[in-house]
Amino acid sequence: MIQVKPRFQSFEEYLNYDDGTDKLYELFNGELIEMPPESGINVQIATFLLIQFATLVGYRRVRGHGLELEVNGEPRNRYPNLTILREQHIEQLAKRNTFRLSMLPPLLVVEVVSPGKLQRNRDYVAKRTQYQDCGIPEYWIIDPQAQTILILELSDGIYREVGNFASEAKLISPQFSELDLIAAQIFDR
Repeated sequence: MIQVKPRFQSFEEYLNYDDGTDKLYELFNGELIEMPPESGINVQIATFLLIQFATLVGYRRVRGHGLELEVNGEPRNRYPNLTILREQHIEQLAKRNTFRLSMLPPLLVVEVVSPGKLQRNRDYVAKRTQYQDCGIPEYWIIDPQAQTILILELSDGIYREVGNFASEAKLISPQFSELDLIAAQIFDR
C-alpha cells in the first residue's frame, strides 16, 4: 500500500496535524522532513547547559531540543538544542511547545553543530539568518569539532560577534553575565 505524504498550505495547517507519534519534523516547502535523533555529544552539551541555565533562571524557563520555533524562510520551523524563555512564555507554551512569529522571541537559542559540511552551514549561516530575522537577542553556536563557542548578540537587527571562545576563555553572555563558565567546561567529557 502506498502511503501519501501530507502537504501543508500554511503553518497553521501543519500545527493542526498529528501523526500519532512523537517524531519531530521540519516543514520544508509544505512537506514534512523527519528530524534524525541528536548525537550523544550534542545531547550531553545541551544537557550540561540546561543544568547551568536552570540554576540561573529556573527550570521552567529552559527548554531542550523538543521546543519548536516558527521561522521565516525554509524550513518554516527549527528545533534549537537549548532555548531560554522569557517568564511570559511559560504560560504561552503550556499547550504546545511551539514559538510563533507573533510572540516575543526567546532570550537565547543555542545550537550544537553536528558533523558535516551541510550541518555546519545550517547552524552558521541558515539558522543564524533565521534567528536574526526572528529578533532573538542572543545566539550561541557550539562547535564540538573545533571546540569553540561563538556567541552572537543582536544589535540593530544584525548579529554581531561577542566572541569566539575556546579552551580556558571565560564565556561572555550579554544577557546572562552571572553565568560563570569557561569554554573547556562545555566540552569536558
